[in-house]
Formats: sequence, structure tokens, C-alpha cells
Amino acid sequence: MIDTSQIDSFLLLSALILISGVLAAKFSNRIGLPSLVLFILVGMIIGSDGFGVIYFNDPSQAQMVGIFALVIILFEGGLQTKFSTVRSVALPSLSLATLGVLLTSGIVGAAAFLIFDITWMQALLLGAIVGSTDAAAVFAALKERNIKAKMGATLEAESGTNDPMAVFLTISFIEIILIPETSIFSLFPSFIWQMGMGLIIGVLIGKFSSIAINRIKLDSSGLYPIFSVAFALLAYGAASMIGASGFLAVYVAALVIGNSELTYRYSIFQFNEGFAWMAQIFMFILLGLLVFPAELFTWNVMFGGFLLSAVLILVARPIAVLLSTLGMGYKWNEKLFISWAGLRGAVPIILATFPIVAGVEDGEFFFNVVFFIVLTSALVQGTTISKLAKTLNLMGPKKDTPHHSIELISMGKANAEMVQFQVDSDAAIAGQKLKDVAFPQKASISAIVRNENLITPYGETEIKSGDFLYILVSSKYEKELKKALEAKR
Repeated sequence: MIDTSQIDSFLLLSALILISGVLAAKFSNRIGLPSLVLFILVGMIIGSDGFGVIYFNDPSQAQMVGIFALVIILFEGGLQTKFSTVRSVALPSLSLATLGVLLTSGIVGAAAFLIFDITWMQALLLGAIVGSTDAAAVFAALKERNIKAKMGATLEAESGTNDPMAVFLTISFIEIILIPETSIFSLFPSFIWQMGMGLIIGVLIGKFSSIAINRIKLDSSGLYPIFSVAFALLAYGAASMIGASGFLAVYVAALVIGNSELTYRYSIFQFNEGFAWMAQIFMFILLGLLVFPAELFTWNVMFGGFLLSAVLILVARPIAVLLSTLGMGYKWNEKLFISWAGLRGAVPIILATFPIVAGVEDGEFFFNVVFFIVLTSALVQGTTISKLAKTLNLMGPKKDTPHHSIELISMGKANAEMVQFQVDSDAAIAGQKLKDVAFPQKASISAIVRNENLITPYGETEIKSGDFLYILVSSKYEKELKKALEAKR
């Protein structure tokens, strides 16, 4: 007989972790606390220093799981981002992702040298680890908040592209500490290669995957979302194999895919949203398991971590944002908000495992300090983003999500799409009757949902702001339909 008790325990534990994560996400919105904090707390509670349900102390495994989860989270975030929005903030986002990370790392590193009894290289390594904002934390914090599009796009694009600089700096300082004769200037060509090839691979795989998804005829619609995730993993793996930035390749590939005309588009998007939530839950709970509260909540870690958090939030990040966005058209209130909303999350924690795995002296101490900084950032900044945006007059239009049960489908074999569209107040079709709207041929409005009520459309039906339109259209005329829908007054 095969002993299945370990498998049974693993499956039961996985179920409890997912249930705890979903409930934590639900309550996080009610109490205004970022979900990542609750996920981490769940991990700490069930860990060895809590109830002792799970003992986990393997940084290399946590690193592997964290990288996989970040690939899924970055891919989902890129899918949801519009090219038109990213294009308008491309330059400041790239500046924040490179110069901003460099400045932040340098200032925090200088503060770490003064606060802790460590060498300059160790201090700069610590600064590099916390130098970048985190895509998982930023995407989660902005997802349900109606922040102005420009601010949201800047922060999301920055967090999606600043990992290469943080990874480059972290690995470079580890090499210099372990091999003192290494010169950091000799490593800069590697950074150029990482950024350039990561961008190229992301574009190529994004284009190829969009064509493949549309051209291939799969027997089951459920295979298309899996197909898309496979390309996300391919982008990361292909880039990493040649020493390029896998994270950048994934984000760029997702941007290309998400802004292409796709068959089974809604199935792909919905699957990846759920998969990203699952990855986020497992990743942060696992990172919570990795930390030992008895080592985290010591005077040295807490006092030094609090001082470094203050320097990071109040000094380093504002200076980096100010200098990185000079002459780029951002107002003072916008710069203040970008400074405050630069959340730290999974990426710094995962980068903090690099020194431990590499055998750097005081690596575990660095991990605990970084973990404390991430918790401080999430608690202080994450809980006040909405209030600050409202105070600075940076709130955008309310984000509405339909709660009705109409099933969106993509009829790939019939070459037809069911298009969902929410009517904004400034849309050209708002206020018009259906019979007066110049929809393309072979496009038919199947349903209108208004204030949670289903309305049967006919010629005299007036389209109102806030309506959700469900339009069946031939794939051939989908672009023409979207052009008509997105026209402004």
C-alpha cells in the first residue's frame, strides 16, 4: 500500500491556504489594509514561530516559487494595460525604473552604512535590494482604486520595468563582496544587454504568441488561457537563458498580447486574473513562512528597519522621483503621489534571499531588515493611497465592474466575438438611440445592463452613461466596432 498521508495533508493544507487567502483579500478591502500584509501574516501565523503548522526555511525554494509567481503577476498586469496609456508615460516610467532605482538605492545604502555596523558594499547591497517598487504590490493596490489613469499607468509601468535595474545592482554588489577585485563599471554592459534583449524578446514573443493564439484552432476554449501562460513562461525562460531580463520580457510580451485582437480574449483575461491572485496568495504566504518572527521583531532589526523605512519613504523615494521626472510635465501633487505610492513588496523580499543563497555574511540579517521595511511600506503607504489621492485631487472616474451573469464568449470557430463595452459620459454614443448609432455591418447589440438590470435593446432604446453593452460582431468588423464605440464627443 502507498502511504498517501503526506499527499492528503498537502492538499488539505493547500485548500486552507487558498481559503485563508481569499478571505484575507475580502477583508483587506473592508479594513483598508493591503492584501499582501494579510497574506504575509497568515504565513507567519501558521509558521514555526506561530502555531507551528508548517516549518519552512528554504530560501532557494522560496526564490523559485517567488519568481514563478512574479512572472504570472507581471503577465496579468501587462495584459490589462493599454498601449495608449503606457505610451504617454513611457519616458518618465523608464527614467524612474533606471535612474530612480539607482538614486533610491544609493541614498538608502548611505543611510544603512550610518545605521548598521556593516561595510559600504554591504550597505549598498541592502539599498539595492529595496531600491525597486514591486509589481505585485502596486498592481494589487491600484486594481480596485479609481486613481487617475496617468498616475496608475506611471506606477504600473515603472514597477513592471524596474526589476532589471534592481536585480543588476543586487547581483553586482554580491559579486563585488564575494570577489573584491570585481569592478562595478565592468558590469554595466551586462545591464544594457539585460534591458535591450529583454525588450526585444518580449516584443518578438508577444507578436508570435498573438498570431499563434488567433491562428491555431484548439478543440477546447479552456486551452487558450493555458496557451497564453505558456508564452509568458517562454518569454521569461528564453530571456533568462541568454542573460537578459526575464521579468522585462514577460511584461513587454503581455503588453503586446493584451493590446492585440485575440480570439477567446475574455477567457484568457479572466483565467489569468484568477491565476495571478492564486500566485499572489501562495507567494506572500510562503514568504511569511520564510521569516521567523522571533528573529524579525528584535530591537536591532526593528529600530534599524524603522529608520531605513523612514529614509526610504520620506527622503530617498521623493528625491528619486523629483530628479527622475524633471521636465516631464508632472505637477507637484502628482510627483508627491508617485513618491508615496512606490510600494515595496515581493521583489525586495525575493532579492533578499539572493545574499543568503550566495553565502554573503549577515545575509539573514539583511533578509529580516528588508522584510521589516516591506511590512512598514505596505502598512504605512498602502493603507493611505486612496486618502492621499483624494487629498491631492488625483481620483479618476469610478471603476465599475458588472456583477450580472451574462456569459461572455468568443466564438472562434464561427469567427465572431461578443464584445463588452462600458459607456463613459464623454462617449459619442452616450445619449443616442440605437437606431441612430452607426454600428458596422454584422454587429448586433444582444443586451444592455443598466444599474444591475438587464434591458432588452430595440431601435428606440437610448444609450446612457454607465451602460454595459454586449455586442455580437463578426471578427472581421471588430476593429471598426471598437473605433465607433470609443469615439468621443
